[in-house]
Amino acid sequence: MFLRNYKTVIFIVALLAIALILLSYNLKHETGTGLVKKIVLEVAAPVHKILSLSVKSVSDTWLRYIFLVGLEQDNRDLKKKINELKAEFILYQEGYLEAQRLKKLLSLRDNYDYNFISARVIGREPAALSRTIMINKGTAHGLKMGMPVIAPPGLVGRLTDVSWHSSKVLLFIDESSNIDVILQRTRTQGIIRGAGSRGCILKYISKTQDVREGEVIVSSGIGGVFPKGLLVGVISRVDRQDAGLFLKINITPFVDFSKLEEVLVLTAQEEEN
Repeated sequence: MFLRNYKTVIFIVALLAIALILLSYNLKHETGTGLVKKIVLEVAAPVHKILSLSVKSVSDTWLRYIFLVGLEQDNRDLKKKINELKAEFILYQEGYLEAQRLKKLLSLRDNYDYNFISARVIGREPAALSRTIMINKGTAHGLKMGMPVIAPPGLVGRLTDVSWHSSKVLLFIDESSNIDVILQRTRTQGIIRGAGSRGCILKYISKTQDVREGEVIVSSGIGGVFPKGLLVGVISRVDRQDAGLFLKINITPFVDFSKLEEVLVLTAQEEEN
């Protein structure tokens, strides 16, 4: 069975061996007729050509393999470099975004005659009903309970608990929060009560008042907790069908509390020179 399957190969190998033996003998002893040499060379030439092609094919395959291995290593190096550049770009992008937020925060300070302490948000209250955040400044930095907290473009809340190096801020959308406010257009006064995820509700506005959706609400300054003129929110809905003497008014806050990262705490009013 073996001889039947490989008889052609065996024949070529045997022929090559005979040719090489004869050629070696003739070249060594310079014997034999010219016809014998021609026959030997004629037989050896194609075999030699086949062997040369085989060797060249193996050599080319090996070189291609070496090239592919090197190319694969280059690809790994390039991917590593690309990932490093991506990470560096993300860091630069994050730094740019932080600079933009701080720029807005600093510009907000120019609108009020107050001294400010900037703070970073370090935590959020997980409870469903409570709406509070934690900041990384406390009594060691001059903070006290009740101080107002703002962020672009307006009011955030007030400090309710203060420790040495951290404080809790009660957001004005908390259901226990109440703020005296004014409708900017008509100067009508009312009280905003927090409504949690629904934003706020403006209370004690008579149905006889001219109140429109889209009106801006600002702090009135009454009560002494929040300075006058802080942006609070905008009227999103006015319900005149509700029974009773007062309108049912929904307020959408200006500040997006889910995106708070830095805030300003109003510490004291600046002294006039």
